[in-house]
Amino acid sequence: MSNSSSMRHFLLLALADRWQLQLLHFCLFLGISLAALLGNGLVIGAVTHGHHLHSPMFFFLLNLALSDLGSILTTVPKAMHNSLWDTRTISYEGCATQVFLFSFFMSSEYSLLTIMCYDCYVSICKPLHYETLLGSRACAHMAAAAWASAFLSALMHMANTFSLLLCHGNALGHFFCEAPQILKLSCSHSILRELGIVVVSACLAFGCFVFIVFSYVQIFRAVLRIPSEQGRHKAFSTCLPHLAVFSLFLSTGTFAYLKRPPISSPSLDLALSVLYSVVPPSLNPLIYSLRNQELKDALRKMISGGFQKK
Repeated sequence: MSNSSSMRHFLLLALADRWQLQLLHFCLFLGISLAALLGNGLVIGAVTHGHHLHSPMFFFLLNLALSDLGSILTTVPKAMHNSLWDTRTISYEGCATQVFLFSFFMSSEYSLLTIMCYDCYVSICKPLHYETLLGSRACAHMAAAAWASAFLSALMHMANTFSLLLCHGNALGHFFCEAPQILKLSCSHSILRELGIVVVSACLAFGCFVFIVFSYVQIFRAVLRIPSEQGRHKAFSTCLPHLAVFSLFLSTGTFAYLKRPPISSPSLDLALSVLYSVVPPSLNPLIYSLRNQELKDALRKMISGGFQKK
């Protein structure tokens, strides 16, 4: 039995046992990370420079892109390093940093998706009150609350996780450090405090989920009452990208955490961890840019302007 602070390093899940497969994983992670950096970078650039995109929806999309970038940069570079140099180790400090940052960016993403759902609800169900309910000051306060709550949640998770007594070695069944994996190494009697925080976080997440489901019930009822087909198409094009991003984020994460132990295996765990930690941040910009004509026009104008300057 030892305190986690007495450990100098943890062992991450090996992505493959052969050099050729490790190199393949490195190339896959490199491609995914470059796609995420390019996609989210373009969204940030388009929203920042496109003056007609300075609206609440695109303001929150900018924050979501920043959260996606942070999530990718937290997990993928270390996995790429381990694949290229055939190692599994991560330092104690590096592991604590990953736990904090991943929890921070995932919590902020969930909060921002909830706020974006509220934006869709107000724009469709209460359009006459949109400017009042979602003014610039209100949007700034909501975004600040999302980031601040995510910071406090991540800080509590990290502090409690790394104060536990570890009885089961230092090998993690994951390609990056995450609080639930470290909890599996802890002693049963020292885990109750962290489990309490997990339960509180789960209750808050479930409350956000109920709010989103209720909001979309109201949104679809309002959209179906719109008489013109063009109006319904515009309303759906506003909210369907958000619904797709939220569904991808929630379904992969839920299945990864709630799957039954008999169907667990290292390869399945690796695939699921990539699905909920790496794939959504990479696909979010694509989903939004495909469905939103304003964003597509802004991206086209920004790219063409960059080529003209050259």
